[in-house]
Amino acid sequence: MSVLSLRLPDSLHDKVRELAKREDISLNQFIAMAVAEKMSALITSEYLDARASRGTRKAFEAVLKRVPDVPASISDELIEPTSEVARRRRRATRAGATRTR
Repeated sequence: MSVLSLRLPDSLHDKVRELAKREDISLNQFIAMAVAEKMSALITSEYLDARASRGTRKAFEAVLKRVPDVPASISDELIEPTSEVARRRRRATRAGATRTR
């Protein structure tokens, strides 16, 4: 394990200490997890960029041609999440999923 001396502004240090306490973990654990999360995000972004650079428009269109031309199911529609219709559709979708299990 390595030791790292870190300088933080007082306001940031106070907030990190408060959040670590709320999570019931040490300040070191909190900072290590934060660094790990940031590393994961950056590595994932690099991976996705590399994958995207291998793709072509021609390959994309070839995949799209294999998708059936059918209307979207209720669960695929874009709906206003706060509307009553949206709530009813979500309930209906969940009920259907529950019945098929």
